[in-house]
Amino acid sequence: MKKGMDHQDKLVSLRRIEGQVRGIQKMIEDRRYCVDILYAVGAAIGALRNVESKILKDHLKACVKTAFTGKSMAEKERKIQEIAGLLESLRK
Repeated sequence: MKKGMDHQDKLVSLRRIEGQVRGIQKMIEDRRYCVDILYAVGAAIGALRNVESKILKDHLKACVKTAFTGKSMAEKERKIQEIAGLLESLRK
């Protein structure tokens, strides 16, 4: 997969998440019960992690796989460093 890969299939989920976030904003404006707001925030975070996971899987199946089937050791090392940095960043 190239830079600027088409992730159209993720847009449905992201639009749903966008609606969830708007719902959370309304809950806060309406001074809803904190625990209810926290459940809604947790659901939105879970949905975002699901999209994140799908994009990571696509990247591994295509971009990383392409690098590892190629002959360039430098490209393989770059991909290893890229994924290591990504995983470190995602855990913060």
